[in-house]
Amino acid sequence: MVGAWRSPGRLPLTLDAPGSKGNDKLEVTVIPDKSMAAAQAVAKGDVRCVEVPLPMTSPGDVLVRTEMASICGSDLHMVGYGWAISNWPAPAGHPGHEAVGTVVESQSDRFVEGNLVLTVPHIWRSMCFAGYQAVDEPHLLKLPAGTPVQHLLMAQQLGTVIFAAKRLPSVEGQTCVVVGQGSAGLFWDCMLKRMGAGRVIVIEPVKSRRDLATRYGADESVDVVGQAATDAVLDLTDGNGADVVIEAVGSTATLNQAFDLVRQDGHVVLFGLPESDEPVPFRFETFFKKRANAFTVLGAQDEAGLTSFKQAVDWITSGHIDVAPVLTHTKSIEQVRDAFELATGRTDGVVKVGLTF
Repeated sequence: MVGAWRSPGRLPLTLDAPGSKGNDKLEVTVIPDKSMAAAQAVAKGDVRCVEVPLPMTSPGDVLVRTEMASICGSDLHMVGYGWAISNWPAPAGHPGHEAVGTVVESQSDRFVEGNLVLTVPHIWRSMCFAGYQAVDEPHLLKLPAGTPVQHLLMAQQLGTVIFAAKRLPSVEGQTCVVVGQGSAGLFWDCMLKRMGAGRVIVIEPVKSRRDLATRYGADESVDVVGQAATDAVLDLTDGNGADVVIEAVGSTATLNQAFDLVRQDGHVVLFGLPESDEPVPFRFETFFKKRANAFTVLGAQDEAGLTSFKQAVDWITSGHIDVAPVLTHTKSIEQVRDAFELATGRTDGVVKVGLTF
């Protein structure tokens, strides 16, 4: 093993590989006398702090001690509504996928004990809401020293925005609308301005978030939602709609609204995830008649070299983007229920909530 982190009671264990019917074996390492605190969604809307064994590692994995994690809007939908969770209780630590941690043991030649890393696991295999994570080598990014952990933590979500923006055509001089001003929406404001957007209009009912949007590049804001917000955007665009619309909320209502907001032949980015895994009602006629171009976002974790996440880290460490205002609240893992309630309620000026371990 690389990075010799030793623990009394460490045991090698050989298991049948999944689906092998006993023909193939998988070597793993178990630490039976070690446990950790982790969040566990035991039922829809019910998340608790539990004590569980440390994760097992297999060849190519890196054992990471989580320093800080943050709650994403998709986590709220998965825990609150059951999107992409088919069995309850969910695995301990799931669905957290935004975290920074320190390597304590490595079965990879690229990482050694003491490395500070950004963990970017696939959302279906994510276990970041736990004191320790076993992460496969391709989904780890080494981080530089000297930048606060809570700032580096924002590189995960910023990286997904950078990745998605690469799929857009030029927005030079164009009018863009961003629906929702959580952390993702704020990063989109900044990204669109960096790409040369002539005008960024945001839709956000919470005043503290609208105020923050101005710092991230928003030119105008709409403080109502629903049809009133659509009417306001149409008034601001002489009835034409926006060239580009970013849906950064993740709801049936805002998914449909995005196509009401976009102009003929415009572009829609469906960045938010839905409320549940049930079919989402969708007004195809609006999409069809406008000849709109639309895409969802998945796959930043598979990008060769994790280049979008690297770009995010570079922007944060160089000061090209100030992420300090985004992580507004932190709670300990023992307070995970309160953390989820705070993130869901969007009160007290909350934008993004972090978890410490």
